[in-house]
Amino acid sequence: MESVTEAITEAMHRIGIEVFFPTHSYVPGQNVRHPEGAFDHIRASIQSDMPAGDISRSSAFLHGLIYLDSGYFWEAHEVLEPVWMVLPRDSEERVFVQGLIQLANGYLKLNMGRLKASARLACIAADLMTQVTANTVLDVEREGYLKKIQELRDHHHD
Repeated sequence: MESVTEAITEAMHRIGIEVFFPTHSYVPGQNVRHPEGAFDHIRASIQSDMPAGDISRSSAFLHGLIYLDSGYFWEAHEVLEPVWMVLPRDSEERVFVQGLIQLANGYLKLNMGRLKASARLACIAADLMTQVTANTVLDVEREGYLKKIQELRDHHHD
């Protein structure tokens, strides 16, 4: 079975977006932060007047999904934030992306050893994702991220 990263990478190649993997997964307090502006070329793919269909095929959104799937949690937040900012207030798309960001933050806090913060963020991500009624948001199946949220919550019950 093809991974999320493989499927998205293949889709990105089809639409002419080059995949950029960071040199490392940044974990505050544990390793060096990426240089300022390291992700600006990805973040710049988001414009304030973009329709949802274009956002779903943007470098920022697709990289955010790849980074989240590949364990680059700080980086996922970094590139998903401009996506979240341009989506219409109170839209399911905005709530979905906010849930992705909180999921990334939850895993980042887990990697930092901040278990209470990670558990709190997992609950926030779950709450956001359950507010979304559509099964597919921005061309992405919500179910896979509900499972990732549950996996994060399960870390706190082991």
